[in-house]
Amino acid sequence: MSLHREPVPLVLAGARGHGRKHLDTIRRLALSGRVRLAGICELTPLSGAELDGFGAPEQSTDLTALLRSTGARVVVISTPIHTHTALALSAAEHGAHVLLEKPPAPSYAEFQRLADGIEAAGIAVQVGFQSLGSHAIDAIRDLVADGVIGDVLGIGAAGPWTRDEAYFRRAPWAGHRRLNGDDVVDGVLTNPLAHAVATALALDGSTGAGDIEAIETELFRAHDIEADDTSYVAITTTAGRRIGVAATLCAEHPDEPYVVVHGSRGRVTFWYKQDRVLVQRSGHGPEESFHGRTDLLVNLLDHLEGRAALLVPLRATAAFMRVVEAVRDAPDPARLPPKAWMRVTDEEGSARRVVHGIDALVAACADTLDGFGALGAPWAGAPKEADAL
Repeated sequence: MSLHREPVPLVLAGARGHGRKHLDTIRRLALSGRVRLAGICELTPLSGAELDGFGAPEQSTDLTALLRSTGARVVVISTPIHTHTALALSAAEHGAHVLLEKPPAPSYAEFQRLADGIEAAGIAVQVGFQSLGSHAIDAIRDLVADGVIGDVLGIGAAGPWTRDEAYFRRAPWAGHRRLNGDDVVDGVLTNPLAHAVATALALDGSTGAGDIEAIETELFRAHDIEADDTSYVAITTTAGRRIGVAATLCAEHPDEPYVVVHGSRGRVTFWYKQDRVLVQRSGHGPEESFHGRTDLLVNLLDHLEGRAALLVPLRATAAFMRVVEAVRDAPDPARLPPKAWMRVTDEEGSARRVVHGIDALVAACADTLDGFGALGAPWAGAPKEADAL
């Protein structure tokens, strides 16, 4: 005889912007009886239309007060980067488990403070790297373990994306490295294309802080912002492998980001937003496959019921946070000269900036594991090596 399971009371902190995607997921889970949206923490209350299907959850600008009044067992945090640590620790103090958007913290010190706090509280924190919920991750690991592409020589990643100028005006913290004295570190590698970095690290098996030997950064900006929008990072792991990630928000023709595992006898390319894998190897034709994905909130709920391990526990993002720290510690991104980019306006009047030749350059970085400077970009200087880790 099956036992009736009460819906898990849940609070969503940050319900607009990317938070709307979380709201959609919560709505599906509420309809199936898995969760109950008990509260929403937002600066401006959500309208009845936005809350369609949820009844009347409590709304407040004070997460601590919401946790006390709702008794929420789970909190989804999709708020500005520099608020993550304080809000997650508030949830921990009230015994609530957390799905925390990436990056989990704006600095390694804040990350460690968060890790210490959740360990003391005994709560679970899942970090919102959705790509790490893809079943393709294990499939690629199996391919590598079986020697399908030979010995792994290195891992590259490319993110040829675009964002219009309004993207950097959407919130006071957008495009900032710091705000009112607080670290934000809202760069292309640490926020919009953070999945490329985290996925490459996961496929290499280098997710712990001690798995990283050295980090080099090349940070640039075409937009009138403080943070980087066109960057490359080279990560040397303690296993002696190189991971090279190139990303831009100024692509000529934006395309799906991908991670490529280079082997001595072939390569595996993973388009992580599509859960698509392409194997290319000596003596065989190309082999393409598509894979399923486990939702990270569902996985967190399963974990709380003792039915699954967390897919992206906080400790598994420590190596990624070393990259965030390297970007944070690097000199401010260099402004690209006006001749390196152009401004494009679409029919609706939306303007964006395009760096000449950046699509091919980003792809070349992923192929060669070399940075912009080594590949001859005229605007790229020597990379900066991070302090010893």
